[in-house]
Amino acid sequence: MKKFRVPAALLLLAAILTVACSVGRRPFRHLKPEQIVSASVQLMPPDKTLPVPDTGALAELLQTQVVYRRDNSYTEYAGQAVIFTLELTDGTTRQVMAYNPFLVIDGVGWRCEYQPCEALNQYANDLLRNGS
Repeated sequence: MKKFRVPAALLLLAAILTVACSVGRRPFRHLKPEQIVSASVQLMPPDKTLPVPDTGALAELLQTQVVYRRDNSYTEYAGQAVIFTLELTDGTTRQVMAYNPFLVIDGVGWRCEYQPCEALNQYANDLLRNGS
C-alpha cells in the first residue's frame, strides 16, 4: 500500500498544478471609472489616435478581461492592434493593447479569453467609425 502513496501524491500535485495553470485571472477587476483621469486609443492600422470619451464603458470592458499565461509570441502575429493608454488618479499611466488572442499590459503579453478581448477591439473600432 505504501508503494502507491508517492505516485498518488504526485498525480494529485500534477492535477492541482494543471487546474491552477488553466484558471484565468482578471487584472483590471477592481478598476473603477472614477480612477481613470483620461484615456486614449491608438488603432494600428489605420494608425489613428482618438480620445476615449466614456471612461466608464472602457473601465467596464477592462474589468471583463481574462488572462491566462504570459506569452510574448504576439510579436509573431499580424492583425489590428488597439492600444489604450490610461492616465489614472494615482499618477500612473497604464497601457493595454488588445491584440486577440493576446492582451499586452504595460509591455507584457498574456494569452487571453477571446470574447472580452474582441469586445475591447470592437469598442475601439466603434470610436473610429463614430469619429470620436
